[in-house]
Amino acid sequence: MSNDPAHGRPPAPPGHGAAPAPAVGPEAHVLVGNADLFVNWSRKSSLWYLLFATACCGIELMQAGASRYDLDRFGAVFRATPRQSDLMLVAGTITHKMADRVKRLYDQMPEPKYVIAMGSCANTGGPFYKDSYCVVKGVDLLIPVDVYIPGCPPRPEALIDGILRLQKIIMKKKNVYGAKA
Repeated sequence: MSNDPAHGRPPAPPGHGAAPAPAVGPEAHVLVGNADLFVNWSRKSSLWYLLFATACCGIELMQAGASRYDLDRFGAVFRATPRQSDLMLVAGTITHKMADRVKRLYDQMPEPKYVIAMGSCANTGGPFYKDSYCVVKGVDLLIPVDVYIPGCPPRPEALIDGILRLQKIIMKKKNVYGAKA
């Protein structure tokens, strides 16, 4: 016996006075809703991130991916190539020598792509802001950043909070469907 509304309800036993169930066709399986909500939910639930860890923030980043904090439970999975990633985690000091590599990796990521800057050095240059000629004073001077995580270095809980903030940002996005004119 099926409880599927498309197959109708089983007949009521005789003598109980139950009204017959209305006939329902295959259209009963169609869900009507907001496509943006579904697309954004799937994007936020499968964030594949590319690590760009250069300093002590990278150690905290690796700890966040280990079993104690387990970023996988938030849908964040490490990928080794930018072509399969939609999130770039920049953790640590970025020098002018590395700036071209950061930009190149970002350009190789497919759309939509997101960036989290983790730690003081990635956000503003950190302790090297004033006296260093070779440190980039924030990764946002090279690529657009969606979420900044403060700290030197930030704890794995802060990274998890940053990923949750990014997921909220993704859920508010308006998507463009169809061919561009």
